[in-house]
Amino acid sequence: MVNRIILRTEFPLLKLLRRGKVRDIYDLGEYLLMVITDRVSAFDVILPNGIPGKGRVLTGISAFWFNHMSDIIENHVVSYDVSEYPAECRDYIDQLEGRSMLVRKAETLPVECIVRGYLSGSGWKEYVERGEICGIKLPPGLKESGRLPEPVFTPSTKAEEGHDINISLDKAISIIGEERAKHVRDISLKIYGKASEIAEKKGIIIADTKFEFGLYNGKMIIIDEILTPDSSRFWSKADYAPGRSQDSFDKQIVRDYLLTLDWNKTYPGPELPENIVKKTAARYQEILEILTS
Repeated sequence: MVNRIILRTEFPLLKLLRRGKVRDIYDLGEYLLMVITDRVSAFDVILPNGIPGKGRVLTGISAFWFNHMSDIIENHVVSYDVSEYPAECRDYIDQLEGRSMLVRKAETLPVECIVRGYLSGSGWKEYVERGEICGIKLPPGLKESGRLPEPVFTPSTKAEEGHDINISLDKAISIIGEERAKHVRDISLKIYGKASEIAEKKGIIIADTKFEFGLYNGKMIIIDEILTPDSSRFWSKADYAPGRSQDSFDKQIVRDYLLTLDWNKTYPGPELPENIVKKTAARYQEILEILTS
């Protein structure tokens, strides 16, 4: 079943809570079952065909990082071992193996916690326009993809649909309170710092990443995924050169292909050709092997 592409799960014995862009989440009473599918989205549109192995890659990378960050903050994972899942999951083990997590139910904080160590993406665009990111003034003369003087915490809203919106720390404080906002800022920066050291020893730059936090029994924990190609920008140190965009270990191949089409970035998305699917799958697998080897 390793090479089977899973775009959508149908588990009649389980209560489906919601489907995200990638995850199908089931309510098991005390816990949640999070299934990471092979769906791929671009420009906020889920595409008709997926990337084989993507769900397994995201699960494997999250497991790696959750383990490494357990000394900084607890996470929501109860088990990755399907033999330890509740009995009602047994009929679906072939689909759950290697791409699922049994997790604690947490009250999700309504902000995305983003850390940027390099100037790229929406951060670069905002810097060019205003010389700042999320209200944080930056020195003049920085280059695209350039390393920032120090990593910055740049939160955003959590949009149910469409794009998240970058916000200032003050705005985050107004949403979740000062103590919680500053706590997740400090934890996010600490995780990013440790992860960057680990990744750089393996020849990888983590340009930026986003985290999600929640409250479990009143305690802050980290939830969802962590430091995967879907939530982070990974660059090769060997190929890195500031002053231009960088080749990244994620679905950039898909985005670049879609930009060559006459497509208005609305549903339904176009079918991806086989060569694009294969290249993207190989890219995901490559970063899994680099980071976890």
